[in-house]
Amino acid sequence: MDARLPAHVEVSGLIRAVESAGGFAMVLQKGERDAGTILVLTTQNGRNTRLWERMPQLDGSRKFSCTREQDDENPREIDEYMGKRRRSDPDCWVIELDIENAERFVAPAPG
Repeated sequence: MDARLPAHVEVSGLIRAVESAGGFAMVLQKGERDAGTILVLTTQNGRNTRLWERMPQLDGSRKFSCTREQDDENPREIDEYMGKRRRSDPDCWVIELDIENAERFVAPAPG
């Protein structure tokens, strides 16, 4: 039995948490309702943009990891990568969180 939350529930929870903290969050691409992969763009006023994806860990868990950071020399890199991801997995969700210290909503707590 899969103990993971359905994707739409997790996405709704992230959006509500960010908005409750005074930020802005939105779905950029809706994915498969129950089992879609979730990609999270975090930013603060359009700067410091990072892309987070769930990555399998050695302990079997699946935690969000930062897989891309906005490069000032190549500002389209994240957009190009996300385009490739969406083409390879049309069922993925893409959400954007715009709030100070946005990574606190997806990054694992320091151990």
